[in-house]
Amino acid sequence: MYRLYVFDLDGTLVDSRRDIADAANELLVSCGAAPMPEERIGGMVGEGAAQLVARAFAASEVKRPPDALERYLGFYSARLLNHTRAYDGIAAVLDALARRASLAVLTNKPIDSTHRILDGLNLAKYFSPDAVLGGDGPFPRKPDPAGLTHLLTRAHVSAGATLMVGDSAIDWRTACAAGTAVCLARYGFGFASVPLHELASDVREIDAPIELLSL
Repeated sequence: MYRLYVFDLDGTLVDSRRDIADAANELLVSCGAAPMPEERIGGMVGEGAAQLVARAFAASEVKRPPDALERYLGFYSARLLNHTRAYDGIAAVLDALARRASLAVLTNKPIDSTHRILDGLNLAKYFSPDAVLGGDGPFPRKPDPAGLTHLLTRAHVSAGATLMVGDSAIDWRTACAAGTAVCLARYGFGFASVPLHELASDVREIDAPIELLSL
C-alpha cells in the first residue's frame, strides 16, 4: 500500500484545458495570429507557462513580443476557473486516499494559480499548503525530481512507498528520476505525450480516477 500519493494538477486532478487554450488564444489573437484548436494547445501543456507560450508562438509563426509570458499569465488569471473542473470522482478518491496516506501536489503551474484552483474547486482541504509545490517555487520544474524528493522527505516516506500520479511524459520522467512508482491517467489531456513504447511493465495506467483506489 502506498503511503504517499503525489498528484499532478492539470490533466490529472482537474480538466483545465479549455481555460488554458482560451487564454493562449487570446494572447495569439492580440498579436495578430489566428487562434488554434483547444486540443493542439492542450498538447503544449506540461513544462510551465513559459514553454506553453513559446510553443504557441512557434506554431503560429508570429513573432513573440517580449512581454508575451506576462500577458498570457494575466489573461489566464482572469479566466482561471471559467471552465476548469475536477475530473469526475476526484473528490471521492482524495477523500478515501487521505484516510490511509499522505497527499501532495507537484505541478509546473505557478503556485498562486494552483492554490486558487484547489480552493475554488474545494480540493485544497486534502492537501497541506506546504505539500503543494508549483513551478515557480524553490525547486526546478518537473521532470527534475527535486520537488518530488522534497515531498518524500517532508512526509517521511520512502520512494518505494510513493506513487506519482500524472498524465504526461513529464510526470513519468519525474517519477523515474526520483525512483517512485508512477500511475498515468489516460483520461488526461497530456497523455498523448507519453512514449508508450518506452514504458516499463510496472507503470500503472488508469482510465478514471476511481481506479486509483484499487491499486
